[in-house]
Amino acid sequence: MKGFTADVALPIDEAETALRSELPDHGFGVLTEIDVAATLKAKLGVDRAPMKILGACNPPLAHAALELDPTVALLLPCNVVVEAIEGGTRIMAVDPRDLMPDPAFAELAEEAAGKLQAAIDAVAARVPAA
Repeated sequence: MKGFTADVALPIDEAETALRSELPDHGFGVLTEIDVAATLKAKLGVDRAPMKILGACNPPLAHAALELDPTVALLLPCNVVVEAIEGGTRIMAVDPRDLMPDPAFAELAEEAAGKLQAAIDAVAARVPAA
């Protein structure tokens, strides 16, 4: 799956805070949060590196996409992931162009991709790579 990735030399909590502060500057709010590591520990007794999935939404883009095809709700919100890695945190988001290849979504997917990439790049620009 194609996406955007940046490794930053920040602990996961600091990287998440930086990401949450950048997303609104690019039109996204965080609607949901899933603590993957805590869920797997509670449900399966499995230990894994810290990982959170943030459900980010850009309301104007989401509305426009839903107007084109209500089934796009299956893809909402956009998942942005922070995962602890050796030396820092990996930030990832799927490329909306990969999820919505239909030409009817080309302009919206391109705009969403640009905004997500810009938010991740802004966090990466704050600190050196991990």
